[in-house]
Amino acid sequence: MTTTATNRAAAEYAAKLTDARTAVADVRSGSTVALGQAAGQPPALMRALADRARRAEIDEVKLYYFHAEQPMQESLLQYELMGALEPHSMFLQRAERELIVRGDRDGRKVVSFVPNSFSQSIRLFAERIPVDTFLVTVSPMDSNGYFTFGTNNDYTSSVARQAKRLVVEVNDRMPRVFGASALHVSEIDAIVEHTEELPELPQRPTGEIDRAIARRVADLVPEHACLQIGVGGLPQAVCEMLADRTDLGIHTEVLTPALVRLIESGAVTNRYKSIDRGASVFTFAMGDKEFYDFLDDNRGVESHPVDYVNDPAVIARNDNVVSVNSTVEMDLTGACNSEWLNGHQYSASGGQVDFVRGAYNSKGGVSVIAFASTARDGTVSKIVPKLSGPVTTARNDVHWVATEYGTVNLKGLSSTQRAQSLIDLAHPDHRAELTEAARAQHLI
Repeated sequence: MTTTATNRAAAEYAAKLTDARTAVADVRSGSTVALGQAAGQPPALMRALADRARRAEIDEVKLYYFHAEQPMQESLLQYELMGALEPHSMFLQRAERELIVRGDRDGRKVVSFVPNSFSQSIRLFAERIPVDTFLVTVSPMDSNGYFTFGTNNDYTSSVARQAKRLVVEVNDRMPRVFGASALHVSEIDAIVEHTEELPELPQRPTGEIDRAIARRVADLVPEHACLQIGVGGLPQAVCEMLADRTDLGIHTEVLTPALVRLIESGAVTNRYKSIDRGASVFTFAMGDKEFYDFLDDNRGVESHPVDYVNDPAVIARNDNVVSVNSTVEMDLTGACNSEWLNGHQYSASGGQVDFVRGAYNSKGGVSVIAFASTARDGTVSKIVPKLSGPVTTARNDVHWVATEYGTVNLKGLSSTQRAQSLIDLAHPDHRAELTEAARAQHLI
């Protein structure tokens, strides 16, 4: 880039640089504000907007977002601000669940949930949710005038550009990430500088049941497989079991420290991918400081929008895709509820269906729903006669199922064969009750 162009970018940056309070001063009552998700949520801007709500300067401002982490919980998602701020969460976390409980006690509806498919979220915003202001954290600008969206591409990179006004918070802790992540200074309306450690994803310990299930899942993973693996102790255990594989690839919704450790083990080369060859592809990422350092300026990883990464047709372009997801409960025919717990919305469907379908349509692909057979210290079976909540993944879509008691491929099985196979995967303490229920439903 020429010196003149570099100077022009620097001048434009300086002209748009302001403080957080001024940057959110244009947010009006009744308007719609969207935010980046997880580590992409901007702490200084969120605190400034919360302060405006606290001073009664704004009212009935709708907030749209996925995955609220601690900085958002401690600023915008405070109970006393509900009403002035109206959260519309597209993936519930602990913050919203706590607000819902308090609202129920007071007879108030304080949080709205927006059912969605993660891969369709960009279109959802474009067609149904006009955004007045978008707030997001970005990595510092380079000499060519480009920031990156860092850990969060997902809906963020697209909806940021759909919004009438884009305000960014530059945090030098946000890694610079390649792929379709660049954002030019000319696209931005206001810039705030703020340095703060990114929210971290706690690593859950892997238990013996996790490792038992992971061994069964690992047996389904061939050499040269292309992986999508989620978050938690079980996915972490699966990654540990795959360190002896060669030439694995990664095309995943979320990139985690467990997957990075697999990359660092040498098992991942992305050599045999049909698309994005040579790069581990993700749409959002979350981990610890060491993980964020790994992402920074790393040509071996790329982020892309969620309507690309999670598109089942795109997923299926790679061969031997192995998708590993979990569920809250599965009924005796194989249908999954992965988002509803104790009579309430607990999380969301996320991209589970996207990858279940994409993996199965991949040449040699395998989709696995893997979960411990029980919850609450063995007192509750996760294989149930009927689901207690909505169907996240339909029985027609479920491929392989894995628990600590075995694995089964449900494709092509009759309802009778499915019921008997799933009863065999349940904890022995619950098999008699499930067998009785299966008979009552004329499944066996």
